[in-house]
Amino acid sequence: MNTSDTTDQEKQKKAIEERMAHISHTILVLSGKGGVGKSTVAVNLAVELARDGKDVGLLDVDVHGTSVPGMLGLDGQKVIYNGEAIVPMEFTANLSIMSVGFLLQDRGDAVIWRGPMKYHVIRQFISDVEWGKLDYLIVDCPPGTGDEPLSVAQLVGGANAGAVVVTTPQRVSVDDVRKSVQFCHKLDMKVHGIIENMSGFVCPHCGNTVNIFDTGGGEALAKEMSIPFLGSIPIEPGLVTSCDLGQPYILSNKDSLTAQAFGEVAGSIQSAYNDS
Repeated sequence: MNTSDTTDQEKQKKAIEERMAHISHTILVLSGKGGVGKSTVAVNLAVELARDGKDVGLLDVDVHGTSVPGMLGLDGQKVIYNGEAIVPMEFTANLSIMSVGFLLQDRGDAVIWRGPMKYHVIRQFISDVEWGKLDYLIVDCPPGTGDEPLSVAQLVGGANAGAVVVTTPQRVSVDDVRKSVQFCHKLDMKVHGIIENMSGFVCPHCGNTVNIFDTGGGEALAKEMSIPFLGSIPIEPGLVTSCDLGQPYILSNKDSLTAQAFGEVAGSIQSAYNDS
């Protein structure tokens, strides 16, 4: 490594430290595997925290699954650079968004990047985005325990950083989530708790809940690993529709069981930070 590379890395490290100094709490949203609704959870938690009056940033660095822009009706938006920093997209007055998806020409484009390129983009998003002062920065991380979530954890880790882990109830998901919890422990990152997503299907006709994926796996794992269980979030058909339309479900269907569950989980997360 030459002197120029070392100097650039030192400058970027300092920039990251300066950015993070203005953020009270950073929450990494992790999952042991894809397909558990991690991004849906991240989006609705961010919106709920903002609705509670908090200043919130949502950073989507799920390189190969950049679904956050679509869920918030921001497809087609591009990164804005003001000459000094990257400016996040404003969703509401107190909720700002930045996503790898804003780098793509089209939402259907495949991201074919090798590891170093992915690391560079993740690092640049953390160092160069001008979030300003935030109560919470929610980071939608790539699934698994590989290079990308490791890069994020190492770049934003610190006393104010913690993780929430998303699972679905069935065993194949819970087993992978166990690895995510161990991943956090090895990095000395606090795990604020486990969220069980897709925990029962709410029938739109009768309102009854059917456990199509079983239930209780996330809560049992939390008990096994001595970490908090933050709550269960059921499936409702309207949730899928709202994601496709770019409308967060807790805003478009705020009285639904799923929206209430998101509100309870957000409250549990705020309590976890207040108690720590």
